[in-house]
Amino acid sequence: MILFLFIILLPAKYFRVTHIHKNTLIDKTNQKRRDCFFVKVQIKVKSMEMKMELDSEKREENTQEKDLFKAAEEGDSSIFESLSPQSLSKSLSLRNEDARSLLHVAASSGHSKVVKILLSCDESAEVINSGDEEGWAPLHSAASIGNLDIVEALLNKGADVNIKNNGGRTALHYAASKGRMNIAEILISHNAKINLKDKVGCTPLHRAASTGNSELCEYLIEEGADVDAVDRAGQTPLMNAVVCYNKEVALLLIRHGADVDVEDKEGYTVLGRAADDFRAILIDAAKTMLE
Repeated sequence: MILFLFIILLPAKYFRVTHIHKNTLIDKTNQKRRDCFFVKVQIKVKSMEMKMELDSEKREENTQEKDLFKAAEEGDSSIFESLSPQSLSKSLSLRNEDARSLLHVAASSGHSKVVKILLSCDESAEVINSGDEEGWAPLHSAASIGNLDIVEALLNKGADVNIKNNGGRTALHYAASKGRMNIAEILISHNAKINLKDKVGCTPLHRAASTGNSELCEYLIEEGADVDAVDRAGQTPLMNAVVCYNKEVALLLIRHGADVDVEDKEGYTVLGRAADDFRAILIDAAKTMLE
């Protein structure tokens, strides 16, 4: 009872202090919450700013890459000459949407000066035999377009002369299929294997026989090409020449001992594949060989 009376008789100021103290605690709590909120906002804003900077840098980098690929395609050697040794080395690792390097693009476009600038980097050894999405190496492209200067530059820098693409073809297959005698000569001088078969079983001589280039066919034969090599369809270079109506090549192959009696997987012989007017010529050539 005495305690109760004591509390009742306490001055009002004691209660006001308690109330103020409580409000102060609430204010401090709210301030902490506001501080935490602002910190979170600042962190998020900073994160967004950093992301925007990275995106900007990435866009700039992509633009620079596109400029380099355009320069490689158009043969603008000044772009590559302006790069520092470090930037030039780094550029060799770039790839476009077809997984082609700058060396691929320059080689396939026939720009020997750009190719030689890129090959001047020690790092070129790491990409010189790299394949694109179809397994083409720069040497395949250079041989296919017939650029002797680029083919020679690639070989001198260590390009694998017998590397195959996804179709199993070597640079010599492409030189033969395009009838490029000078390319075939330099490839063979660098130890190109003359009887390698692609995925359909064709050798370079099969390809050359189809083009009708008798000079190239004779050169391949002299270098050891198998005149009776059989592809997956059971056809020989002679059959290819006959089907493509390349009389001069067909007669050349017969003179070098090509078998006229071999049958392909459909049961046709060389004569069976020949047109009527061609058949008589082949028979006469075969008879001459037997005399």
